Amino acid sequence: MTRVVATGTFDLLHPGHIYYLEESGKFGDELFVIVARDANVRHKPSPVIPEEQRRSMVAALRAVDHAVLGDPTDMFRPIREIRPDVITIGFNQHFDTEVLVRKLAEQSLDARVVRINRCPDGALCSSRLIVKKILGRSGSDPDK
Repeated sequence: MTRVVATGTFDLLHPGHIYYLEESGKFGDELFVIVARDANVRHKPSPVIPEEQRRSMVAALRAVDHAVLGDPTDMFRPIREIRPDVITIGFNQHFDTEVLVRKLAEQSLDARVVRINRCPDGALCSSRLIVKKILGRSGSDPDK
């Protein structure tokens, strides 16, 4: 059985996340998703949705077999426990693929790292773009 790991914050769940997870699932038989802990999100604003609720939302998705929270101090701990064959990275995730492969090897983990392409649908496949659109509508009719 081929195990795949995908990771992310998944704060404002949107079509880009669904695309990323469905594409990730195509690389194996079992998809594990590691959801970032609130305290570990440093590359963007703190999540709005609490970590356990984000994990629960991700777990409810059809493409996902298992959703777990990341480790508070050791990002490789869940990966060591899962022992994936493939790790997928989203198109806009801040991972250098070569550095990640090297760090995995240092942990005695032999997983192929694959970067998933951008969601082809575009505009509403990014939390940042969704927030920008919402803010652009401030003061307007919420039903439009």
